[in-house]
Amino acid sequence: MNIFLRDLARKAEWHFGKSDPRSLLRAFFSDGTCEMFIYRLMWLFDKQRLVPLVLFFAWFNGALNKIVIGRHADFGPGFVILHSCGVVINSAVKGGKNIVIENGVTIGARENQSPKLGDNIYIGAGAKIIGGVTIGDNVKVGANAVVTKDVPSDCTVVGIPAKIVRLKGERVELPL
Repeated sequence: MNIFLRDLARKAEWHFGKSDPRSLLRAFFSDGTCEMFIYRLMWLFDKQRLVPLVLFFAWFNGALNKIVIGRHADFGPGFVILHSCGVVINSAVKGGKNIVIENGVTIGARENQSPKLGDNIYIGAGAKIIGGVTIGDNVKVGANAVVTKDVPSDCTVVGIPAKIVRLKGERVELPL
């Protein structure tokens, strides 16, 4: 489960700025880690096509942790769940590396199309990413934002519907 250790190291870096043994231990006992571990078991069994185990761990994560991650959801290393309550992720979602998710996040399908997420993404509490959108690399999605259109790399989006407020490190002025 090398990939889970990479997830845990990313979580330690996110929380504590380093991934030394003490920080790894603290991250291991923090909220969301159990959910991350169960997701990685499900992910591993899905790669091996062990469907009964995949279904069991998907159900177990929902029953125990109140989180729904579809059985074919695929995230790269560095997948971090900070707070799991209310997280729902569609089965067809594809994500890159270093994705950090807060509580209440929904990443879901619309009209049989699911989001594709790049690398180095932070998704704030309560945010929704819906439909066949593509989220670029190095993106921050603000709390409670609703993303229904593609988001380019290197930006921050907020609001309902989500609008870009930072692009390549520069503040973008939005009309009121």
